[in-house]
Amino acid sequence: MGIPATPTPLQGWARLDDLVHDVRERFARRRGQLPTVIPYTGFGTTTRIRVLCRVLLTKTPRPGSRDARLMLRREERVRGWRSFTSVPVGDVDVVVTAGGSEHVVRADRGGVVDVGVDVALEPGWNTITLRTEHSEPVDAPVYVVPPDARFGVVCDIDDTVMVTALPRPFLAFWNTFVLDVHARTPTPGMAVFLDHFVQQHPGAPVIYLSTGAWNVAPTLNRFLGRNLYPQGPLLLTDWGPTHDRFFRNGREHKEQNLRRLAAEFPDIRWLLVGDDGQHDEEIYAGFAREHPENVAAVAIRRLSPAEAVLAGGRANTPDTGPAEIPWVSAPDGAGLAEQLGRAGLIRTL
Repeated sequence: MGIPATPTPLQGWARLDDLVHDVRERFARRRGQLPTVIPYTGFGTTTRIRVLCRVLLTKTPRPGSRDARLMLRREERVRGWRSFTSVPVGDVDVVVTAGGSEHVVRADRGGVVDVGVDVALEPGWNTITLRTEHSEPVDAPVYVVPPDARFGVVCDIDDTVMVTALPRPFLAFWNTFVLDVHARTPTPGMAVFLDHFVQQHPGAPVIYLSTGAWNVAPTLNRFLGRNLYPQGPLLLTDWGPTHDRFFRNGREHKEQNLRRLAAEFPDIRWLLVGDDGQHDEEIYAGFAREHPENVAAVAIRRLSPAEAVLAGGRANTPDTGPAEIPWVSAPDGAGLAEQLGRAGLIRTL
């Protein structure tokens, strides 16, 4: 019989996190809190969709009551640090009703559901229903990409669609625990640029790929809607330690999702939008070399000198990927649109 492996310090932190979560969950349930499904925007093809939601314990009223119907609206108004006080329900079944059929999926240890479901739906915006034991059914929007769509957008959030102007070590803390939707500043011209691209490529999906936590998804969605960005799903990360690191690997999160998009939409060529203050250039260049057939162009928002200092600087020699893929850079959306117009991917504004 082998000797049991000694837990590493990181595994110990993950186990401690699980223990704290178990205590919080038992306490919340004793107080009468019940599971509530928080729906996120999903997307997919006419035969398979990606379902996104989270299960939290909340002060849920009696099912069927008027207060229960208002629960989702109350949860959507939670922002900042309050979004981290809710207790996630891990390893729980969620029933997905879509296309006239039901499918049972399972939330992960953080209460997040991010799974593919085989279902027949019409192209365009659809509505599916999500529920778990003791919860009211909730509707979730799902965008089904038309089979003839050939273009899409993958867009970063921090320093790309919104100006943060904060040191990277404090960025996650500020956006998560302090800042609300009214205080966030949109990047000049970026919403118009993205909307213009989508209008010129009917059916093009817009995916917002960020290293932010799922806890702030409602706040980010309100920011995007308030500033007239194209509607689209968020692909975020879970919060807290794993068994091999204290926090989720943001770069790995982006790389894995780009590869998954390439596999799920082999006929789509993506416009990859990011900024030069983090790892977007390296990530996009690597993906472009790995899947050149799935990249239409790369558009990088160039930070101001002050923003670049706060973001930790720029790469001395930025990797621009394969020479045949257009790579443009500008400080705002108008500049990016102008350069992509020269490449023939968009009619200039």
